[in-house]
Amino acid sequence: MLLLNRMESGSWRALVKPGRRMREGDTFEVSDSTGTIHGNVLEVEEDGSRILWFSSEENLHAIGEVPLPPYIHEPLEDEGRYQTVYARAPGSVAAPTAGLHFTEDLLERIRAMGVDLAFVTLHIGWDSFRPVQTEEFTTHRMHSEYWELGEAAARAINLAKNEGRRVISVGTTAVRTLEHVAALSENIGGMLSADSGWVQLFIYPGYRFRLIDGMVTNFHLPRSTLLMLTSAFAGREFLLRAYEEATAEGYRFYSFGDAMLIL
Repeated sequence: MLLLNRMESGSWRALVKPGRRMREGDTFEVSDSTGTIHGNVLEVEEDGSRILWFSSEENLHAIGEVPLPPYIHEPLEDEGRYQTVYARAPGSVAAPTAGLHFTEDLLERIRAMGVDLAFVTLHIGWDSFRPVQTEEFTTHRMHSEYWELGEAAARAINLAKNEGRRVISVGTTAVRTLEHVAALSENIGGMLSADSGWVQLFIYPGYRFRLIDGMVTNFHLPRSTLLMLTSAFAGREFLLRAYEEATAEGYRFYSFGDAMLIL
């Protein structure tokens, strides 16, 4: 069971495998040396996810493991390897992998160069690794993801734009957050405001970027919404040439792979 997001006390949306063992009304239990948790399937959703109820949430973190992308087949000995150094709020089902390149030392070196750093929150959802399976990609339905933009970040980004400086996003998750907030702010003079909420923004070629001037991003899987987002920013043909170069030079792809800077 991959727990996607907490609905309310004891209730979670989840992906399950095999699905035939987890039909509506079925019961289950999970256990280890810390104890046993009982549960049942409340609902099977149209996209195949389940709404599960757990008798207790106290030992969920102890019994469970950090979820990893399906192409990583071995558990991590150090869970911190799949976590950014600036992460604060729990909630994502995957790491914002472009951020894995940064260490505390590197952040200090960036600050020393005169770059202002602003931090936003987006709880990455299922769509970060769910391939687009519809023949017409525009019919792909993005799942809602929770985001937060604090007062300090909004102020720093507004100041940068007013002074003609570039806003460079680390990762596609920050792109979705900032572009969503920028769209909300268009009706109030274009200034970003501290806020939070849910976003279902699907960015693909043809999208008009409102805020982002550049991005750091990893190399993504085919048929992914992340590849479409970066194609929308850089141009599909230009980006594919970069992928051809990366393949020829032996760059590493996906979560623990290399990154590119798109300006």
